[in-house]
Amino acid sequence: MNNGKDNYALESKNVNFFYGSKQALENITMQIPEKKVTALIGPSGCGKSTYLRLFNRMNDLIAGTKVVGEVLVKNQDIYKNNVDLVELRQHVGMVFQKSNPFPKSIFDNVAYGPRAHGIKSKDQIAYIVERSLRQAALWEEVKDSLNKNATALSGGQQQRLCIARALAVEPDVLLMDEPASALDPIATQKIEELIMDLKQNYTIVIVTHSMQQAARVSDLTAFFYMGQLIEFGPTSKIFTNPSNTRTEDYITGKFG
Repeated sequence: MNNGKDNYALESKNVNFFYGSKQALENITMQIPEKKVTALIGPSGCGKSTYLRLFNRMNDLIAGTKVVGEVLVKNQDIYKNNVDLVELRQHVGMVFQKSNPFPKSIFDNVAYGPRAHGIKSKDQIAYIVERSLRQAALWEEVKDSLNKNATALSGGQQQRLCIARALAVEPDVLLMDEPASALDPIATQKIEELIMDLKQNYTIVIVTHSMQQAARVSDLTAFFYMGQLIEFGPTSKIFTNPSNTRTEDYITGKFG
């Protein structure tokens, strides 16, 4: 675990989160290191996705929500008034549970972000598209059909396209909300292999319902239960020697 303060990509300090009067997160303090995969596990409705969405302020899109405490990206509190959300979401990319390609060509899906950020050179756009598709392990499958509508791709390909689209704007962090839950085992394996490759260059936080997946892909695991962070540490320890009986009960299938 890194001790230097600057080595944390993401951090929360005493964070409480509310949907109206309902409290969804209670006093969450957690430090997520750079260029590691951190898995968030726990039963449905325990606050995993809410916590994940704090870091690119996606919860802001829901009326009546409130955040108390500090949420830091690279040591900057992102809930201060002067934060540029477009810039924040460029640094902190998001991949959703359901792949959501735009109804455009494969090329235009990946080019969308760079164009929105003002890149006009066709050569530069083409370079970014190829680089991003290669990073997402999709280039070899689609390089001869870049003008094809993205919605014609398989589910697994669509999800990798969404990862390529997130990578095209060169984020530092990738948030993944159950990125493989709608996919078959072969497509899931490809996504997991991709996550393992990407962590060399990116900080990745993944919400997953699959404990096997958390065990396979993550360096660190956080167990959430009823809005509280019960335990956080190296994945190998959480799965083989958890400190908290609730963690052990969840991992061994006694509830969840």
